[in-house]
Amino acid sequence: MIDILDFHTHRLDATAALIAVDPRRFDPQPGRWYSVGFHPWDDVDTLSDRDFELLRQCAGHSQVLAIGETGMDTRRGAALDIQASVFVRHLQLAQELGKPVVAHNVRATQYILDARRKARLDDVTLVIHGMRGNAHVACTLLDAGCYLSYGPRFNEEALQATPLDRLLLETDDSEVAIADVAALVAHALNLPIDEVIFHISSNAHSLLSR
Repeated sequence: MIDILDFHTHRLDATAALIAVDPRRFDPQPGRWYSVGFHPWDDVDTLSDRDFELLRQCAGHSQVLAIGETGMDTRRGAALDIQASVFVRHLQLAQELGKPVVAHNVRATQYILDARRKARLDDVTLVIHGMRGNAHVACTLLDAGCYLSYGPRFNEEALQATPLDRLLLETDDSEVAIADVAALVAHALNLPIDEVIFHISSNAHSLLSR
């Protein structure tokens, strides 16, 4: 059984976690799970067909359960049309392999949803990582079928608008333990921490075992 509590981290030694790595640095270790993708900050305008072929090879590895981190960022990175093109190539691969996509989203909600819609890839499941937007943004993403992954910093109204069956948690690049993130979320939702952990574990298992 896939047992993941931390749906997105960059810590290579993390356990019970989905570790996000660039395919050019993919070095799978026993007992760990990964997502692979090209981050929108990382010179995506220089990617070649050879880079995308490497992504495809890594994405097929038995320890790779999701595609990403990929996505769009209006504040940093390449031009948005280039980011959109790279994002869509990740979506196409995810659709082919039947895996969810871990999406980076900085003030780019509509760009991300439009890119997915225009490419006719609305059936690809998106997990919006590091969710910090407000309740309106959360509802827009939820209406589009996304899962929302919250870290140690979040908007409480957005969190409260998120159904428990679409909730995931993460540490990203912070030093906070996932148990502490769960405690913060449980407090904000006025729920026992065990109930929060049950839901995030069940959601991760459902998403990653398809």
